[in-house]
Amino acid sequence: MPPDRTPDRPPTRIQQKNRAAILEAALDVFSAQGFRGATVDQIATAAGLSKPNLLYYFPSKEAIHNALLTGLLDLWLDPLRTLDPDGPPLEEILAYIRRKLEMSRDYPRESRLFANEIVQGAPRIHDMLSHDLKSLVDQKAAVIQGWIDDGKIARVHPYHLMFSIWSLTQHYADFDVQVRAVLGNEDPFDGAPDFIDTLYRRLLSPG
Repeated sequence: MPPDRTPDRPPTRIQQKNRAAILEAALDVFSAQGFRGATVDQIATAAGLSKPNLLYYFPSKEAIHNALLTGLLDLWLDPLRTLDPDGPPLEEILAYIRRKLEMSRDYPRESRLFANEIVQGAPRIHDMLSHDLKSLVDQKAAVIQGWIDDGKIARVHPYHLMFSIWSLTQHYADFDVQVRAVLGNEDPFDGAPDFIDTLYRRLLSPG
């Protein structure tokens, strides 16, 4: 523990500010360079701190990355948590899809950070994926299966439905450069919501 911190002393305002600056800078660096390409020196420079000052708050690059990923996974799970078993099934799923698309619009760096970790085999969050993520997805897949069995939405595979939602909505963040190169001056988030809503409404409406 740093010398001026004890279990009974909360972080000062300056310490909170510096820690937030480090995480914000690290998000920029990691999302652009990936874990392997990022360095503590790059993060310190981006945060406007010296390397020793940064290491006062985080002992290593791994510690910074882990702090970001832990917070990110919780953020990433929030839209799925709000899927209400007692709500209208089709509208609940479409609302979840809209929330996921909004996250790609509002948190593109976080999406790319998460994608980089997954592409590398998720060495730092594999346990969280196997437990926190899987537990929540299993729970919501059971809800979707119940709606299917009751004839409230079309018969689809609940897990593959979620995989398709993730891949489609997160594409707009993870492949932002490609999307914008193709669309030119058109903002991708102007047309995406209506297209995706129509796509899944047609897929999921009961026959």
